Amino acid sequence: MIDLRRQQRSFGDGFIREAVDELWEGWMRHADAILADEQLLEIVHQALQRRRPRSRTHGRPGTPAEVVLRLLLLKHMRNWSFVDLEREVRGNLLYREFTHSGAAKVPDAKTLGRLAQALGPEVIEKLHVRIVALAQEQGVVTGRRMRVDTTVVETNIHYPTDSGLLGDGVRVLTRLMKKVTEVAGEVGTKLRDRKRSLQRRLIEIGRATRSKGQAAQEKVKAVYRKLVEVTSRVVGQAKKFSAEIEQGTKRGADALQQATLEGLRAGLDGFIALVQQVIRQTKARVFGGNTRTEGKLVSIFEPDTEIIRKGKASKPTEFGKLVKFQEAEKQIIVAYEVYDQRPNDKDLLVPAVEIHQQRLDRAPELVAGDAGFYSAQGEIAVQNLGVKRVSIPNRSTKSTERRRHQKRRWFRKGQKWRTGCEGRISVLKRRHGLNRCRYKGSAGMKRWVGLGVIGDNLINIGRALDQ
Repeated sequence: MIDLRRQQRSFGDGFIREAVDELWEGWMRHADAILADEQLLEIVHQALQRRRPRSRTHGRPGTPAEVVLRLLLLKHMRNWSFVDLEREVRGNLLYREFTHSGAAKVPDAKTLGRLAQALGPEVIEKLHVRIVALAQEQGVVTGRRMRVDTTVVETNIHYPTDSGLLGDGVRVLTRLMKKVTEVAGEVGTKLRDRKRSLQRRLIEIGRATRSKGQAAQEKVKAVYRKLVEVTSRVVGQAKKFSAEIEQGTKRGADALQQATLEGLRAGLDGFIALVQQVIRQTKARVFGGNTRTEGKLVSIFEPDTEIIRKGKASKPTEFGKLVKFQEAEKQIIVAYEVYDQRPNDKDLLVPAVEIHQQRLDRAPELVAGDAGFYSAQGEIAVQNLGVKRVSIPNRSTKSTERRRHQKRRWFRKGQKWRTGCEGRISVLKRRHGLNRCRYKGSAGMKRWVGLGVIGDNLINIGRALDQ
């Protein structure tokens, strides 16, 4: 049974409230008041109820919606893991009061992880929209100005190499086939563990790549042929395991074991397709010299990861997803978006102004962005939407009039204000962990970014109200 709020209070709750009364940070008081909003809690409450039928009225008492919301946001405010969150809240009276856990038992890390998955990307987006609306009601943000920028949030993968991807594929397929053997027993195709052979090939590749010259390149190709052969044999064996599960040669002793086998077969089929793609792109690069394979895979664990180059000297190539942030006054992020495929920055300007107008009921007077967002059509389009001043430079212009326009005082002041986007992105990455996503999959990336943004907004709203 899932409640909106904690219903039963105890003597310990009053003791905790009195003990930490002077320890609250200024912004926390205001954030606490915002998180008590009925609409916010109802969004979380409905999401938690969808986990199980009739959970509103049946079953043992679960973690209330308000506690789930506060625990999850505290985690992303402090950039903790679920284990850290459990430990810190259990041992800190102030965090117990802020999360409304009080003297009750704090959910363990595994339970917190399951509860977090119940709040999908759509739920997180609704929470963010409501937080922005509350900031507008409190007078923190008016929407007179807007600045926009993009960055890359990396997925949690190791640096991709062909040999590393092949090695990952062999290890995963072998592990799954071992689990099949444990359930079904020694029937049908026998498992042959080729991980030792794989490790030798990987060591040989590492040694061969240290040398330069034609002879060294030929040696690398020869070792790669052996590595591809080992991987292909493992893939062939995995296909036989999958077929034998489907045909019933490998079967479970009861319905539960059979369901386990079906799940393992689905896992085998999914990874077989990914490893075959890795084999194809390895052959194309190593033996064919083609480094631009269409739909290149850089991780079998995060297959949606994109290769993104934004021209940074410190990190020329990044592996993750492109994310857009747009801010209004007081560093409040009005909207964010995680793109499934990287778009061109100049195509994002008009939709950004439309979202700003939709959420704050007005067009901004000033829009600022870097040169990547500039296009003549886009500038005209946002002016037609009601924007009075567009501070987006055109670096390649040869027009004297345009250069004079970009030297105006309001334009230069807009560009100075725009640089705050860089600082906001830096804070999101350092303070809220948006440098690397720790959740899995495309939905996990959207949840990770959204929760980090909400956590940052709560801190900034609280600080603005505390002044």
